[in-house]
Amino acid sequence: MRPTRSAQSARSVLHALRVHPVKSMAGCTPERALVEPWGLAGDRRWTLIDGTGKVVTQRQRPRLALARAEPRPDGGIRLHAPGLEPLTVLAPRALEEGPEPGGTGTVVVDIFGTKVEAVPAGSEAHDWASTYLGVEVRLVHLDAPASRRPVDPQFARPGETVSFADGFPLLVTTLASLDALNSWIADGDHAEEGPLPMDRFRPNLVVAGTVAWAEDDWRRVAAGDVTFRVARPCGRCVVTTTDQRTTERGKEPLRTLGRYRKFDGRLIFGQNLVPESTGTLRVGDPFTVLD
Repeated sequence: MRPTRSAQSARSVLHALRVHPVKSMAGCTPERALVEPWGLAGDRRWTLIDGTGKVVTQRQRPRLALARAEPRPDGGIRLHAPGLEPLTVLAPRALEEGPEPGGTGTVVVDIFGTKVEAVPAGSEAHDWASTYLGVEVRLVHLDAPASRRPVDPQFARPGETVSFADGFPLLVTTLASLDALNSWIADGDHAEEGPLPMDRFRPNLVVAGTVAWAEDDWRRVAAGDVTFRVARPCGRCVVTTTDQRTTERGKEPLRTLGRYRKFDGRLIFGQNLVPESTGTLRVGDPFTVLD
């Protein structure tokens, strides 16, 4: 059953944009971002994998929260992490047909049971990430999101694809709902863990000017001139309990979400979006509920 709450206020705006070039690493907060069919440009186009091809995230390695990736205009990234020199990684190219300078083959990535082909970065990037985490990992790039990974067909329309995000192209959250959640935490048994910042939830779009939990009723929304379909509420995992500045884990927000925001067995905060159009978003753009 889908939760229902009251409608948003009349003057909602896009408060912040967040792009995470490498899945589970810290991201950046640009003033503008291009919406592509599979998400914000540059968002989660890279990920780390272990020796079996499984995606490595903060679920297993909370230390990833302290590493940071800056996007480059050419599709590459600049990696930063405590104790290591920064490293520039160029976007690798897949060898689709015949030899190509700088090209490479693809590897199979297992992202939560779904298999997708990606292009490995060079050995220097693998060594950098492995040294930082203390385990053997590889850095890979999703070079062709238009064809590589479809959105879950239970919630998608034909042809919709996604990057290395958990399941959908974008995630939207609201400041009002975070304030409400923090109020519940302050009244609970683990009040010392709050208030929680928005980076615990790793959204792409943060909206100001709504009432708390207004997003539960959204079906279609627009930010500026770009429209989105609301695919489903976002179920939260242990990553939200990880302090993104210290990597320490607590019980919040999952304990409080379990008391107040548990629907169909999932702990809900935020909504997953699929773009219906493309274009450029800017902080301060009007945010409108269409349906």
